[in-house]
Amino acid sequence: MRKIFSKWIDRYFSDEEALLLFILLAGSLVVILTLGQTLAPVFAGIILAFLMQGGVERLSSLKLPHTLSVILVFLAFVGFLMAFMLFVMPLAWKQAVNLFNELPRIMAEVQTVLLLLPEKFPGLITAAQVKDLTNLAGSELSKMGQLLVTFSLNSITNIIALLIYLVLVPILVFFFLKDGKTLARWWTSFLPEKKVMMTQVWLEMDQQIANYIRGKAIEIVIVGSVTYITFLLLGINYAALLALLVGLSVLIPYIGAALVTLPVALIAFFQWGWSGDFMYLMIAYTIIQALDGNVLVPLLFSEAVNLHPVSIIVSVLVFGGLWGFWGVFFAIPLATLLKAVMNAWPRAQQVITEEQVPSELPQ
Repeated sequence: MRKIFSKWIDRYFSDEEALLLFILLAGSLVVILTLGQTLAPVFAGIILAFLMQGGVERLSSLKLPHTLSVILVFLAFVGFLMAFMLFVMPLAWKQAVNLFNELPRIMAEVQTVLLLLPEKFPGLITAAQVKDLTNLAGSELSKMGQLLVTFSLNSITNIIALLIYLVLVPILVFFFLKDGKTLARWWTSFLPEKKVMMTQVWLEMDQQIANYIRGKAIEIVIVGSVTYITFLLLGINYAALLALLVGLSVLIPYIGAALVTLPVALIAFFQWGWSGDFMYLMIAYTIIQALDGNVLVPLLFSEAVNLHPVSIIVSVLVFGGLWGFWGVFFAIPLATLLKAVMNAWPRAQQVITEEQVPSELPQ
């Protein structure tokens, strides 16, 4: 066993650059797990700056000074953030509260419909089973109510934390945009001069992740906005809340759209029943999903993420379970990082040469 383990170490960790990369990745994971909550504003600032770096580079290509490009992109970011905080979030929160207040009525209607099933299918379901199911649903709703009350009681703490984020994150975003290249050069100065494998990983990540993250952010905004306008015109209740859910559902490939279809269909059904309005809304929702998958996604994601669907689903489950929303958002980029590291990792049968990749990291 010792001999086998020694050969495995010699095969995968004999290269000092591979060992250094492993230490950096392990250290980054430890920092995220131990100091993730404390450094969350810094991570958020880096992420947002990364999303907006493409806009700065595009303005700079038009011969605008770098500082002016940063200021223009930063002002657009602040304007979007203020509009989201002042208009979208209060409206979605108000509709969520209204929906919670109407849940007892909705549950009563659901129980009425379900009680018809024992009469039509006596061999499959009984009235006692229907009663147990509705009691379980009522219990879960009570827990949701307790969470809402707890959130209200802790509102002062939440408001203070929100204010800290609203002040710190924009400041960090501005300086990351303005001095990002300087900070990157300072960081890479600590790395060895020979960094062939790191360069290979960087190039693969830079080609796929930048396109994916920026495209996904744009997709959320477009899908959410189009859905809200469509739902508002059709007159469905809780249009802003449902549009927010539909926009965020694009974060979860393959299953996000299926999951969010259920609340959309249920709210439409309890508002209109089996009517023409219900059918029109579901047709419009289907068209939005079809245009998103067949038109918007190919336009936004010029470079496809070369991952198997099983790998994507597993990465969403794992990273979403670890880090919640941000884990889901970065599930595919993180899976791409792991794939890039595995492809670039030196093996006894695979030796990376200087001629295969550039000798320096992009500055």
